[in-house]
Amino acid sequence: MVYDLTKSFPGDEKFGLTSQLRRSAVSVSSNIAEGTSRNTLTAKSHFVTVAFSSLMEVMSQLILANELGFIQKDDLIPFREKIAHISNQLNNLKKFYQQQKANDNDNDK
Repeated sequence: MVYDLTKSFPGDEKFGLTSQLRRSAVSVSSNIAEGTSRNTLTAKSHFVTVAFSSLMEVMSQLILANELGFIQKDDLIPFREKIAHISNQLNNLKKFYQQQKANDNDNDK
């Protein structure tokens, strides 16, 4: 969705907002992937936090794109919905890792 949307951004934004928005969007899934390869629940949880932060960057950059007139307010609606859904998933995943860690700590006692 981000790549399709940014195709219409001005050419002089190619190395600015277009690039940053695309990198932030890619960072979300990249951090989830990297986190799943980690051995500890603390590390897994950390990468979910980084993914969430990247997701918030995407939202911030979309708002900026709207304020700069690159996209219309109506263009934000599907992004807001998807970002809300993904942020809920990330929060649930982080809670899961935290609960697993708490369970492991209880089992160690």
